Amino acid sequence: MFKFDLIIVGSGHAGCEAAISAAKLGLKTLLMTLNLDNIALMPCNPAVGGPAKSCLVREIDALGGVMGIVTDATYIQMKTLNSSRGPAVRALRAQSDKKEYMTFMRHLIESNQNISLKQAMATELIVENDTVKGVKDEFGLEYLAPAVVLTTGTSLEGKCYVGLQYVNAGRMGERAATGLSASLLKNGLELKRLKTGTPARVDSRTIDYSKMTIQPGDDELRFFSFEPNRPVRKQYPCYLTRTTEKTHEIIKNNLDKSPLYAGLIHGIGPRYCPSIEDKVVRFAHNPSHHIFIEPEGKDTYEIYVQGFSTSLPAHVQVEMLKSLPGLENVHIIKPAYAVEYDAVPALQLSHSLMTKKIKGLFCAGQINGTSGYEEAAAQGLVAGINAYNYLNNKEMLELSRSNSYIGTLIDDLVTKDIQEPYRMLTSRSEYRLLLRQDNADERL
Repeated sequence: MFKFDLIIVGSGHAGCEAAISAAKLGLKTLLMTLNLDNIALMPCNPAVGGPAKSCLVREIDALGGVMGIVTDATYIQMKTLNSSRGPAVRALRAQSDKKEYMTFMRHLIESNQNISLKQAMATELIVENDTVKGVKDEFGLEYLAPAVVLTTGTSLEGKCYVGLQYVNAGRMGERAATGLSASLLKNGLELKRLKTGTPARVDSRTIDYSKMTIQPGDDELRFFSFEPNRPVRKQYPCYLTRTTEKTHEIIKNNLDKSPLYAGLIHGIGPRYCPSIEDKVVRFAHNPSHHIFIEPEGKDTYEIYVQGFSTSLPAHVQVEMLKSLPGLENVHIIKPAYAVEYDAVPALQLSHSLMTKKIKGLFCAGQINGTSGYEEAAAQGLVAGINAYNYLNNKEMLELSRSNSYIGTLIDDLVTKDIQEPYRMLTSRSEYRLLLRQDNADERL
């Protein structure tokens, strides 16, 4: 039996922010995760920011979170999107060095004396009289704490699909989290299935960049953190290519091999980050789609093919990728895949992110039905702060729609029946002309 003030299950972007915020406030915190080598992993695009999301990162920074600091320390490209438009829609976006980001975040966690790490699978909640008391792991060990934050990402009963084949995993190469879903159901919480995906990773040395359009970073640097003296680093370009008529033909001819179209995946996918087969089917009138070629780090030749998420079979993916200009001779390092997982409909939470059914139990990140690192980190920060407030009988931190995108995000989640993975957009906020990335510190 092990005793803590707070247990956090999951060490993605929500879990890291929750652990660091709670530990800063003095809570003895256990961060439990399936694989300690995957703390702060970027399993999809190694990028932070973009429209609306840059506001989330600036707000996280203003509230004492660390995502902005870590991004500023590990970027390989900084770019302001919509720079020719008004300040309300300008958005900073960083391409991050994936490994450096993880290393820097883990250093922050291990530097905090209040955080203990544990590699284990949490399989059961310990609940008495509708109040959380801790968790049990797969080996039957008990970890007691009066507050628990679940930040399980896509791990709960996860299945990863490549074509009609699947493996039980929350992310390819990492086992699924089993048991906890049944424990949540046993304690009266409802679950639903959601779906997301990630594109292939390819070898930079097999790409002909001369057939693509270069996308450089900004000469005049801007940063996410409001701290002074942010580091000036060498920047690396991204590139733009496009799908072709042949790409679309290959996709259409193989839709029967898609687990989504074959009916194997029942979870609903993200409308605003669809797979390439979804784009081709839903936007049949469009002869081409942008595909961005983005480096995963400065010391690796692994390349992320943004905009080309798919769950089609591996051999079909080879044909599809080789139909793109510049990728005719490409070597695929990792295939694209779709992942289906359990989530907790956030209508069961209050604005503090504590569940209404079980006192002391908080949920943050993709378990609440969101999509994206920034959305997860924002929720994790709020959950960590409110775990401290709950344990100390203090007023909960509940941000409003009028003062933050974080407030808008959480209000949408806990008051609306979200049917698909939720992505933060400027259009979701009725106060978007006032909630700019350049005034987050003043607002919060």
